[in-house]
Amino acid sequence: MKGSNSIVSDTIRNEFLEVYGIIQAHRNKIIAVVDNESLLMIWEVCGYVSAKLKCSSWGDGVVRRWAEFIHTQDPTSRGWSYRTIYKMVQLYETYSNDSFRNLLKQTKMIRSDKIVPIETAQITDSKSNDYEAYKFVPLSTAQMPNVFLATGWSNHQIILSRCKTDNERLFYMLYAGHEHLKNKELERAIKTNAMTSLLGSANVQSNVMKTEYPNSKVMFKDTAYLDFLGLPVKYKESKLRKDIVTHMKDFILEVGKDFLFIDQEHKVAVGGKTFKIDLLFYHRQLQCMVAFELKTTEFKPSYLGQLEFYLEALDQEERRTNENPTIGILFCKESDMDVVRFALNRSMSPLMIMQYKEQLKIGSVIQRSLVEFCEYLTQCEK
Repeated sequence: MKGSNSIVSDTIRNEFLEVYGIIQAHRNKIIAVVDNESLLMIWEVCGYVSAKLKCSSWGDGVVRRWAEFIHTQDPTSRGWSYRTIYKMVQLYETYSNDSFRNLLKQTKMIRSDKIVPIETAQITDSKSNDYEAYKFVPLSTAQMPNVFLATGWSNHQIILSRCKTDNERLFYMLYAGHEHLKNKELERAIKTNAMTSLLGSANVQSNVMKTEYPNSKVMFKDTAYLDFLGLPVKYKESKLRKDIVTHMKDFILEVGKDFLFIDQEHKVAVGGKTFKIDLLFYHRQLQCMVAFELKTTEFKPSYLGQLEFYLEALDQEERRTNENPTIGILFCKESDMDVVRFALNRSMSPLMIMQYKEQLKIGSVIQRSLVEFCEYLTQCEK
């Protein structure tokens, strides 16, 4: 009788979860519509203000009085201060100019047959990653790129203040939308040069990796920053592994949100002997296991043999029929690119070399292949 009650209870709980899922789905849609309407409002209002400033109809003093006027009309309204209005105008002028529009055309983010009037335009759900539906929505001032709706206003402010080129702005706009980055996560992505790291990873991947997982070159970084670990000057691989496990949430945010942690020092038995894999993950999008081999020294070609052995053991002993071949990531402190290139040329396994840096070092961002990244985002929705 007790078991029967338990079964009934589990059934009801599942039904409750289904109903709650419906509520959450609609809540997310409501939030998305509100966010998108807010961005559309900002675009149209600041397009109007920009036009007034350019033709000298308005000056600095008029904008100040307009900010005060909004407050008198609605004392509860927020976000319309004098400084914020100018930030909005800057955003409008940055993304409405020919330079940014030409970049969208080059990266195939817009199509000439995707132009619709503002009255009939469908608001894109920014939470759904609908990157294929990018189009320009004509306004009375300038056409608004639908890619603008990929992320929220607060993230746009960060992108506008931290990024210097249109290439960077477009990348982080798309990246923030695709990864659902919050403000602090986006700030960290920009500080750690996620654009350079992500778009440059093809140089440290084996040919098998590129063939088996063609999108991997725009999914995996070539460099990870571990400043959140606070590593000492000298430490062993065991220390590195334990600290990563302790700060697993930060580590996964750094290497990619699609990673699910499985085990540390994961044991595989081969020929009566037991071997331990430092870190084992599962990648949701690629549907495969990912084995991390940690090294606190510079990359050596001999390290690849060990990792390839682990991949073969995992594929033969643990990989399920519905899963793809296991990926290996050799996590090294340093690497000589010539040595890496020679070592990877003969590799017959899907693997890559990922460097890690103990401290955050801010450097310049270099465009590698923004077009490939945009194509990847479009493929994700097919």
